[in-house]
Amino acid sequence: MAYALAVPRAPALVTARLRESLLPIPGGIFEMGARRSTFAADLDSPRRKVKLAPFLMSPTAVTNAEYADFVATTGYRSVAEQEGWSYVFHLLLENPAAHPVSPPGLPWWRKVDGACWHMPEGPGSDTSARADHPVVHITWYDALAYCTWAGLALPTEAQWERAARGGLAKRKFPWGDEFCPGGVFAMNTFQGSFPGHNSAADGWISTAPVDEFGPNGYGMFNMTGNVWEWVADRFGPLPKAARLPIADPTGPSV
Repeated sequence: MAYALAVPRAPALVTARLRESLLPIPGGIFEMGARRSTFAADLDSPRRKVKLAPFLMSPTAVTNAEYADFVATTGYRSVAEQEGWSYVFHLLLENPAAHPVSPPGLPWWRKVDGACWHMPEGPGSDTSARADHPVVHITWYDALAYCTWAGLALPTEAQWERAARGGLAKRKFPWGDEFCPGGVFAMNTFQGSFPGHNSAADGWISTAPVDEFGPNGYGMFNMTGNVWEWVADRFGPLPKAARLPIADPTGPSV
């Protein structure tokens, strides 16, 4: 963590420009989590009442271009670059058999030497045609380093979910309950027969631009689908609340 926090701060003009792009998310009480977990290990149920103060949040994920600016001015090296490898989804590799190492029980992820944020599929790949796509192969520490440089902060899980819901309550998606409202795709997900065939029916075989598809009611883009996103909180069982609603929760302490 010390390495991530030691990055130089961006010039005031850069910080001001980044802050100007943030959108206001209203405070208030909302129901966080799911009524019943699809996967118990997600620890996302039961629903619980949460009270948040108003906050600001970026309408999009950090792009490859934005992360490249950060690296160019700080010389920061991501965890994947330091370790020398990262996992890549097998269908994105020209020859998956050349990369036989996978995490236990997850054969669709393959260990690729050299894969990192600027070589997403390993050596020979780049992000030149994906400047407006979300940066990938980023650990929590890498995200913290970017926020430290930018003079910003990762949202808490509660803030992220409040922003993701876009003002709607008890809905499956940021736009409502239909996966494809009106028969039109509203997010970038795997289409076809997982994990062997992705039809790309939604228009994208891998990541999509950060502002692809329509925004939700708070102006946030791609709050479901596309990529996983980091929050400030630790992951784990939530502590019992002495009273409800829980005010501005910051997640488990350990």
